[in-house]
Amino acid sequence: MKSQRRIRFIRHGQSEFNAAFELIRPKDPMIFDARLTEKGRGQASALAGQGLWHDVQLVVTSPLTRAIETALLAFAGTPVPIRVEALHRERVEHSGDLGRPRAALAGEFGHLEFGAFPEFWWHHTEGRPNEIAIESEETLGARVADFRAWLAGRPERNIAVVGHGTFLNRLTGHSFANCEVLDRDDF
Repeated sequence: MKSQRRIRFIRHGQSEFNAAFELIRPKDPMIFDARLTEKGRGQASALAGQGLWHDVQLVVTSPLTRAIETALLAFAGTPVPIRVEALHRERVEHSGDLGRPRAALAGEFGHLEFGAFPEFWWHHTEGRPNEIAIESEETLGARVADFRAWLAGRPERNIAVVGHGTFLNRLTGHSFANCEVLDRDDF
């Protein structure tokens, strides 16, 4: 009999982009690869004290800085390995959805495990990685399916996924608030 799998989905804490966008919506605040705000760091740190992490065997985080920072704060002081993967990055719709090159991330977060993904890992027009090229629903849907298959192929039974609102919504059907946690069994 197959042992039960639990996936714990976590949306990142409030980012500088989130805070600015709330004030000037629908205008894009042009904040690329935003970091967490003080409020976002507090949200992520609060997760660490909830005791939800004792059975997690792997944390997989998006390469966007706000997700990495959330994972590091939420799992601070635990021995759980954190792996950076690009399949569950956010859908590109705004400046905040464009990332930094893999080498820059590895330079800052080199103590984390990085999966195999390209230098310019976010959705972009070939040769123009710093332009906002909105990702189609079809492309996003294919990435959701690929990430679901990636999760299914993992040997760990309890995985935490730190990601983004739009992507996690398409994956789970749930609308996430910042730092909201959703457990799903047999995902």
